[in-house]
Amino acid sequence: MIQRCYILIDGSNFYYKLKDLGYHDLLNLNFRKFASLLADDHTIIKSRYYVGRIRQTGTKQGEKMLANQQKLFVVLKNHGFSYSLGYLLESDGVFHEKGVDVQIAVDMLVATYENLCDRIILVSSDTDLAPAIRKVQEKGKVVEYVGFSHQPSVAMLSRCVASHILSAKDIASVINPKVC
Repeated sequence: MIQRCYILIDGSNFYYKLKDLGYHDLLNLNFRKFASLLADDHTIIKSRYYVGRIRQTGTKQGEKMLANQQKLFVVLKNHGFSYSLGYLLESDGVFHEKGVDVQIAVDMLVATYENLCDRIILVSSDTDLAPAIRKVQEKGKVVEYVGFSHQPSVAMLSRCVASHILSAKDIASVINPKVC
C-alpha cells in the first residue's frame, strides 16, 4: 500500500554518521535522490532537515562554517527540502546543538494529529525521540527508523515498527560525482 510519508533528518546526527563513512561534504549529497531512496514507492509529502544555526563568530573557521551552512540551505531548498533551525550552545569550548530534538518531536506529533502523513521516516539515532515515537505509533502511524549499517541504534530498531538500514553503497549512490 502506498503511504504518504514525511521525511525528517536530524542533521547533526546524519552528518556524523556520514563522516564515519568518509563523506565529509554534505554539499555533494543529492538530497532529492536520498529522499527517493528512503521513500521507496511511497509518496513524499514533505522532507525536512533539522540543524543548529551557525552564527557569525568573527573567526576564520566560524565564517567558513557559516558560509558552508548557507550553501547547504541552498542545496536543501533546490532538492525540495525545508529546514528547521535549533541553536548551538558553547560550553567549555565545545558546541552542543539545542532545540532540534524538540522541533523534530513536535513536527512528528503535528503530522500525526493533523493526519498529514501515514509514515514518518526518521533519520536519527537519538533516543530522546522515544516518547514522540511511541505516541505517533499509538495513533496508528508508522515510524520508520533510518540508520547506518556501521552503527545502527539497537534502541531505535526496537522502538520503531519499521527500519531501513543504509549501507555505504546506498550512500555512494546518492553522492553527486565531483566535477573536475
